[in-house]
Amino acid sequence: MKPVVLLIGKLPGIVGHLADELEDLPIRWLGAHDHGEVVRQLETEPEIACVIMGAGLPDDIRGDLVGIIAAIRPDISIHLKDRASGPDAMAPFVRRVVSGVILNGK
Repeated sequence: MKPVVLLIGKLPGIVGHLADELEDLPIRWLGAHDHGEVVRQLETEPEIACVIMGAGLPDDIRGDLVGIIAAIRPDISIHLKDRASGPDAMAPFVRRVVSGVILNGK
């Protein structure tokens, strides 16, 4: 069974774009772009191994989501992408996190 990664981003299509770029990784991708979707994914998918959040969301929303994720699933790590590297750096960031935290941890 493939590990599950929850990607959180500003655009509803975040998973499709990133999953295409990262299709070589043995990961099942889930996506969320608002509070309700994050909560639903966390409550219905027990196999989530980590959460990766893009930089496009405002800081107050990112902070709220970190608190929600930590309250619902304190067992998973949360990784936030920096803003300075720009949106084109999202796929390489996700690849580094997944490779280091999930795939090398096996």
